[in-house]
Amino acid sequence: MEYNTERTPLYMPEYGRLIQSLVEHCKALPTKEERNEMANAIIAFIGQRNPHLRDEENYNHKLWDHLFILADYNLDVDSPYPIPTAEELQQKPKKLEYPSYDNEYKFYGKSILQLIDKAISLPEGEEKEALIQVIANNMKKSYNVYNKEHVQDEVIFRHLKTLSNEQLDITGVDSLEKSKIYHSGNNHRNKNQNQNQNQNNKNNQQKRRNFQNNHKNNRKN
Repeated sequence: MEYNTERTPLYMPEYGRLIQSLVEHCKALPTKEERNEMANAIIAFIGQRNPHLRDEENYNHKLWDHLFILADYNLDVDSPYPIPTAEELQQKPKKLEYPSYDNEYKFYGKSILQLIDKAISLPEGEEKEALIQVIANNMKKSYNVYNKEHVQDEVIFRHLKTLSNEQLDITGVDSLEKSKIYHSGNNHRNKNQNQNQNQNNKNNQQKRRNFQNNHKNNRKN
């Protein structure tokens, strides 16, 4: 009786003992021609048994890499792809550097800093003022989420001034609700609402006239 402890380790357990035994038999074949023939047969076989691999990019290349892993990187065959090494496949990815901030307002996040840089680069005008309004509102949301408390608008204005190296200064505004952009936005919305209401009134009046005309025509007939 042959115990699993006496067998070759399963280098890729998901393929099972059968595939591992086929690879071991391929390694033991005496000629390279025979090994090439069997290696291609194994690739076709494991591709059929694992059709989900076909959905992956370069799946055939991955199957050949798996074959060499199953052979413990010791298989003399002609591969259509570069033969991998254990060092290449087992190499750990490089550690991603965590973004660092040189200020104490880390809770605002990097996107706010990028928006601030963008606002600084814009010329004076409505676009710049609108972007500053967006930045201040998002800073207030981030502050409230991080600190679990309500923050006064003047605090946000001071932080914005500090983060922009005093290039974006709206500390003279009492609050976000009283800012120029806020009112211009409200005026724009109110104007649109009035226009829509006027159009609806005109449509209703036209419908009433059409109904009255149709009613008169029906009476004449």
